[in-house]
Parts: sequence; structure tokens; C-alpha cells
Amino acid sequence: MTIEQVVILAEKPSQAKAYAEAFQVARKTKHYIELKPSPVLPHGATITWGIGHLVELKQPADYKAEWKRWSLSQLPMIPDRYEFRVGKGKWEQFQEVKRLFKEASLLINACDVDREGSNIFYSILKQTGVRNKPVQRLWINSLEAEEIRKGFSNLRDNRKDLLLYQEAQTRQISDWLVGMNASRLYTMLLKAKGYNETMSIGRVQSPTVFMIYQRHLEIEDFKPAKFYELTGEFASQQGKYQGKANIKKDKREEVEELLKQAGVHENTPLKGIVNDVKKVKKSIRPPKLHSLSTLQAKANKMWKYSPAKVLEIAQSLYEKKLISYPRSDCQYITDAEFNYLSGGLSGYQQLIGQQFKATHTKPQRRYVDGSKVEEHYAIIPTKTIPTSAKLNGLSLQEKNLYLEVVRTTISMFHHDYLYEETTIITDVVGIEFKTTGKIELVRGFQELWPAPAKKKEEPYLPKVLKNESVEAILHIHEGTTQPPKPYTEGQLIQMMKTCGKIIEDSGESDILKEVEGLGTEATRAGIIETIKKHGYIDVAKNIVSITDKGRILCETLEGSLLASPSMTAKWENYLRKIGNNTGTQEAFLNSVKKFLHHLIETTPDKVEKTAIQIPQESLRKEKIDILCPLCHKGKLVSQKNFYGCSHYKEGCSLIISKRVASKMLSPNQIKELCQNGITKEIKGFKSKKGTTFSAQLKLEQGKVTFVFN
Repeated sequence: MTIEQVVILAEKPSQAKAYAEAFQVARKTKHYIELKPSPVLPHGATITWGIGHLVELKQPADYKAEWKRWSLSQLPMIPDRYEFRVGKGKWEQFQEVKRLFKEASLLINACDVDREGSNIFYSILKQTGVRNKPVQRLWINSLEAEEIRKGFSNLRDNRKDLLLYQEAQTRQISDWLVGMNASRLYTMLLKAKGYNETMSIGRVQSPTVFMIYQRHLEIEDFKPAKFYELTGEFASQQGKYQGKANIKKDKREEVEELLKQAGVHENTPLKGIVNDVKKVKKSIRPPKLHSLSTLQAKANKMWKYSPAKVLEIAQSLYEKKLISYPRSDCQYITDAEFNYLSGGLSGYQQLIGQQFKATHTKPQRRYVDGSKVEEHYAIIPTKTIPTSAKLNGLSLQEKNLYLEVVRTTISMFHHDYLYEETTIITDVVGIEFKTTGKIELVRGFQELWPAPAKKKEEPYLPKVLKNESVEAILHIHEGTTQPPKPYTEGQLIQMMKTCGKIIEDSGESDILKEVEGLGTEATRAGIIETIKKHGYIDVAKNIVSITDKGRILCETLEGSLLASPSMTAKWENYLRKIGNNTGTQEAFLNSVKKFLHHLIETTPDKVEKTAIQIPQESLRKEKIDILCPLCHKGKLVSQKNFYGCSHYKEGCSLIISKRVASKMLSPNQIKELCQNGITKEIKGFKSKKGTTFSAQLKLEQGKVTFVFN
């Protein structure tokens, strides 16, 4: 009788260690861990691991020597078949995995329970050359010992696993095709225009940058406008209150005319009457459970943690067996999770120091719906309730994130937040003024979170009666429209999830509703880090802004599918169909190839016609073929922050700053200013108060001044 040799592949050493802790260890080596026989694994098992991706796609030069050189004539680079290689520095571990796979009679894929985990396992298996071995899949949502043993007792077959591998591999190959070809295409075309930077183009990263660029344009092009409203101050028998009429005009004279028609004047005592008083009791339900996106958005809003940092912290808490699988895109749990959370409710309450009697003791479909749980359930605390010592042993970031998960999870057992909303309608000379106020009745689930340090006070409303007479004074209020705000990193995750649409909802966890988006739950944080690394965006004090390099990228991409978030989302949607066995890798890659041929054919002409502003730091500091407009003898010389005259030693004092009112001037604008004495209207100047404006620049006697239309 042949003894079954079970080999388990974990994604990384920390995961392998967590699995081993659920069993008795016979032996540990540098490359694997041997387990003793147990009821779950009667013949024992050997756990080995990858180091993330042991296997990666080959580089262009690995296919053809001529592909090493960046040249437009070599595009598109489309291999006849896609080949893989062992990652640099990972050969020794790969060889051990290969040996163990060959000796095994059963292989268990125990990599992360997602598409990428499936990709890692099968990429390694394929590279080893091992064939026709039975494969089973470990699928768990927690690294607790009990859940690990239960998972190994209920291994899945690998049919779904193979589909997820096909999906992930197709995504990997398509990203390679688009990245390798489009990056070289745009880099070489921009180089021909004088911009000597390497441009990294990606199927997902480029439309993400373009989305940030569009917000930048909205802010830059915004022109503040004044508006005028009619407000009222009212004095009743029980106290004073304020109201606003449903009147908003562009000119003050229009509001004054309305008052004139009513036969009254501003700031003059008048009589009013209370037409209506309504009091309505309202409620806000506890937030939905966390997915990775909502956890990233909440942590960014509360503590300014970047999405990548949140994923890192959540992964650490998962490996410490305190929360469930962190890369989940689901906000629901099944009855099984609800039951253990309900049983441990008192312990979770003690963690946050908030005891309450459960209002909702039965599962609610807002949170508990097994039909909506596919691969993973929502991010929730595990059954393991940490001791005070273990909780205090966590880093501040880990503790913050863990307690946020606990609070959100147990809030589903708590009472709704209840308040009373009062609306007063006051009539003054036939003009109705509306006043609203809110009175908190029951804090409910909100008491689980510390009260905000600066809570905006609701206006106090005196008790007034319908038909009551009040003293009134009317005012014309002047306001100014405000520009859109730049994205925060947390909002960027939401924008990627919803393809640029902001979805408002009463609950913080209800902000993400669209099924399609840019990237996947697990990859969005990495995409943001990638576009940071390539220098397309800056993040300062949690505010995301486009860089000059990002702007140039978007100016050249505009109008192409690489700038379209919705098109990329449709690609992502088709990739998911491959994982559901309703799409094929062949069909998707054929569409990508057609796209690349079209891109390579149409882009050169488009880039040639695109006027780009090359950042000054990308230009060499040299004489420019522009005659000095002051002395008419020297030539302009580009310095770090300004243009000067080559005859400065002969006494020419010309200095033209490269940045005027926070706006970096382009070489073409400088040329126009020097040769014509005045430019066309330029957008994007910023005043000392922070408002943007447009103006022409005029050069007189070597001095630059503004000209306003």
C-alpha cells in the first residue's frame, strides 16, 4: 500500500507558519515544514511556499534580441506564446518546490483565497513541469487554528480554482501586452517632441491617472461666481431663529427688485407669520459591514492612512488571526458568522468599553445574506477575542483598524440612531422662508465610536406655533461658488470602484454600489502606489494632485481608450466572466491585440498634433533661439527658476520668472510673450487668497504684468 504524500503550497512563509500552528510539526527546514499525522491529515503533510510570485512573465528581450531596443519599428511586441521564468533571487526555493511537487501524490493549493492565489499556484505548477497530479483547494476566510483544520477537512476540488487562474493569468498577460507596447510607444513619440522621460502606460493605471487629471482641470478651469440669497432673522415669543428663502440670483439687483415688488426694504423690521411647523422622527441605520474598499475609505478619512497602508495593516491583523480575509469585496456574512459574532458579542463590547443590550438579535438581510457571499464574506473580527495584553501589544495603526472592524461589525446588533427633524415655514410679505433643525433623541450605534472632537452644532430652534406672529428682518446674503475639491487617497479608491462617480448615501458604508470598476479590490491600492512611484501624482497631507509628468501623459492619452475609465471597467468585467466560465482567454487577448494594432497605427499622428507643455526641469539649461526683448542683442537662457539674457554680463537685467502666480509657464508662452509682447489668455493663475483666474501676460520694459479682459 502506497502512503499518500501530501504537499501543501502556501503563498509565503508567514502563511505556511500559520497553517503549521494548527497541527503538530515534525520538522522545519529553510524551504518547508513537515507535519505529523493527525485526524485531518492521516499521513501528515509537507508545507512549502512561494515568495509571492516565484514565477513571472518573461521580458521582451527574452523572446527576441531585437525587442531589447526601444524602437517604434518593433511594435507591436506580441509573442506567439507567452512564456514564464523563475523570479530573480527565487531559484533555490523554486527548485525545492519542484522537487516536492514531483514526489507528491496529492497537491493542495493553500495560497491566498483569491484569483491571484490561484494564479501563483498554477504558474508555479506549470513551471515545474509536473503533470497529472490530483489538486485540491483550501478555501478559508480565517487563519485561526480551528478554521484551518476545518478547511483542510473540507477541501474543494479545483474546477473553480482553474477558472480563477485563467482569469488572473489573462489579466496578467493583457497588462503585459498593454504595458510593454504602449509604454514604449508613448515614450518614443514624446521623446521626439523633446520630452525625455520614460512613460509607464497601464491598462488600469493610465485611466486612473486620467481621472485625477480631469478633476485637476475642473479645479483649474473653475471660475468663482457671486450669488445672492434672501435670508431672514425671526424673533418669536420663545426665542430667535433664522431662515432662508428659495431665492438665488446672480445679481444683487434682482433680489432687491423682488423686495421692491413686495413693498419692503432690507434690514427693516417687518411682521411675519409661521405658516407651518413639522416635526418628523427619523433614523439612520448602522453602517454596512466592511469590504476592503470601505475599510480603506474609512481609515483614510479618520487617520489619513493610505490605501496601501490599510491593506498592509489588515493583512497583519489577518495573519495575527484577529480579522477575516482582508481582500474581500463583499459586505455580507452568512448565518454561521452571525451566530459566532452573536455568541461573542459581550467579549467584543468589552474590547471597546461599550456595553449595550442587543436590539437586533436576529439576522438582518442588510448584513446577513448567504446568497451574496461568493468567495469571501465581509471583513469581521474572528472568534479569537484578544486579551488586554495582546490588544495593547498591537501597534497604534493595527489597534485603530482592528477596533474599527469590531465597532462596525457589532453595530449591526445596536439600535438605530434616532433624531427629530423640525421644519418651520415662515411667511413674510408673501415670501416663504424655510428653517430646519435637528434634535438627537437616541445616539444608538453611534455611541460605539468616540464622539468627534469638533461636532458642528445644530441650530437651536425655539418652540413656535403655527399661525404665530413673529418679528422679521430680511437680509440679502452674498455668497461665492466654490471649486471642486481634489481627491483624497480614500476617495480615489472609491472613484476607481465606481469609475469616477461619487455616490452619496446616508450610511458611510453604502458609498460603493457599482459592480464594475478600475482594477479589483485587491489591486487598487497597488495601482495608486504604482502611479505615485512613476511620478504621475503627488500626495501631500492626503490630497492627491497631478504632476507635470502626469499632465503630459493625460494630454497625449486624451481621446484614446487608455484614458477611458468606463472602457477599462468593461475590460475588467469581461475578465470576471472568464472566472465565471462565461468568457474565454482567447477572445479577450484577441481584443487586446486588435486594440494595440489600432493604438500603434493612430497614436503617432495624434501625439504629433498634441501641444504639450514640457516642464522646465526636463529642458537643458541652454541658450534658446529667442532674441532678448529688452536689449535686443542677447538670447534667452533657461535657468532653474527663470529665463535671463545671455548678455547679463554686459548689463542686461532681463529676468522672466518661469512661474507666475503659481502657474508654470510653457516655453511656447515665453516665446509668445517675448516676440509679441503679450500672450493669449492663460488659465490657471492663482491669487494670494487661493482663487483661480485667467489673464493675458504683457511684457513692458522687461517687467511682466497682467492684462484682464
